[in-house]
Amino acid sequence: MSESTSARSAEPRPDEPEPIRAVPLRHPGRWISGAIVLVALGLFAWGAATNEAYRWDIYAQYLFDARITAAAWKTVQLTVLAMAIAVVLGVVLAVMRLSPNPVLRSVAWLYLWVFRGTPVYVQLVLWGLFPSIYKQIDLGIPFVHQFVHIDVQGLNAAFLFAVIGLALNEAAYMAEEAAYMAEIVRAGITSVPEGQLEASTALGMSWSQTIRRTVLPQAMRVIIPPTGNELISMLKTTSLVAAVPYSLKLYGRARDISGANFQPIPLLLVAATWYLAITSLLMIGQYYLERHYSKGLSRQLTARQLQALADAQNAPVTEAGKPTPKPGAPGEERI
Repeated sequence: MSESTSARSAEPRPDEPEPIRAVPLRHPGRWISGAIVLVALGLFAWGAATNEAYRWDIYAQYLFDARITAAAWKTVQLTVLAMAIAVVLGVVLAVMRLSPNPVLRSVAWLYLWVFRGTPVYVQLVLWGLFPSIYKQIDLGIPFVHQFVHIDVQGLNAAFLFAVIGLALNEAAYMAEEAAYMAEIVRAGITSVPEGQLEASTALGMSWSQTIRRTVLPQAMRVIIPPTGNELISMLKTTSLVAAVPYSLKLYGRARDISGANFQPIPLLLVAATWYLAITSLLMIGQYYLERHYSKGLSRQLTARQLQALADAQNAPVTEAGKPTPKPGAPGEERI
């Protein structure tokens, strides 16, 4: 083909429409609203930095105080223990609600009705008054012989009552979550294609290995998000255990210190900073757990998977996110 012929073929014909000139859509409202928000945030930050009522010097002095760090650790312990008890008791209550036994169903419904229908602060106040309501506890054969005698008023168990109060309240919510998640997990297990189970059996996996490696990873994608949210909510709810009263956790310690130096604002900021730091760590852990158990859910390859595919084909990764196949490699278009 000559150069003149190729030039004539490249010229547009009269009957062809003109190429479309795509003009990107303008969004001035987004830029204006963003600028307004940035200006407002800047003004707020400047006002907080220059406001003497915040007493940032006191804030810096007590941020890593030994009493505050010890109280933060107590708050984490309180959260973990109460959540562990709540999960176990919540699962038991969920099983009772699903039981065909009318007595078990009625007791579980009564428990949920009481603990979900009353504020957690009121429940914690009652747990603080537990030694006044039950001065002693006798365990044994009724009206015959008591094996164990516990003097409740002599116990210094504010931490224990705080854990029990938080756990019993959270168990009511966990029972609802567990009953709901139980149906989701059951549906997820039954929705697993039989071919996957057959493939696991063909690979020589036992029943427990099939459940652990094939079925449960799919259920964990459903279980982790609500459980992580409840754990973070439990951490924030620990600030209410001052009603027991228990003052060795984070908010109680900050309040005690502010009562001594008459600086409540910077001490509240210290407590808020520690709560925010702990919840941020929990959110990061929850994010990585969810990402771990979401592998294979999306067909979009991750950067590591793309690099592994490129290494297998001995080709660099292109900007489009796909490796360039070498000559003769599978997937190469041959002419």
